[in-house]
Amino acid sequence: MTTRWAPAKKDTLRELATEIVHNYGRGRVLVAVDSDGGAGAADLADDLLEAFRELGHAAFRASLDGFEKRPDAAPRDSAPVLGEGLFRRVLVEPFRLGGSAGWVERAWDADADRSVESAWVTGPADAVLLVDGTDLARPGLAGLWHYRVWVTADDSRLDARAKASAVVDNSDREHPRRRFDDAC
Repeated sequence: MTTRWAPAKKDTLRELATEIVHNYGRGRVLVAVDSDGGAGAADLADDLLEAFRELGHAAFRASLDGFEKRPDAAPRDSAPVLGEGLFRRVLVEPFRLGGSAGWVERAWDADADRSVESAWVTGPADAVLLVDGTDLARPGLAGLWHYRVWVTADDSRLDARAKASAVVDNSDREHPRRRFDDAC
């Protein structure tokens, strides 16, 4: 029986962070950690955040979930939708400004159906913002990202993978693998 080699999670994520810093080492960089749900994108983004910090590069995290809410007068069991204007106004645009501009990493609690108390964050001029979510290449969001990581647990969604800067096979959560079938 042959044992298949599997890279350590830390090594895979450090290499990915190194690539992003190499290509976008100056200024404010928006990185999408995208999936179609269930592939562990949020956990991978958390671990990628630590990889950036280990490299000595400032990095911050947000989730698209923190900007999704139910439409007004919608039933309580309806699915929340992205408040794109809110997302851009309190996270994306202030982050891009650099300097002392502050941004909010989470604005809405969809489960409680209410806004959350604003916790303003600032950072240095050279920083990465990792945002996880589903379908981050959709119209209205596709042009925001400098770099887009597609996280998958199977071979589905070839269309989404083709738009990604990097593809990570996360079917084994302790040993994610970089796949080279992306847009590059």
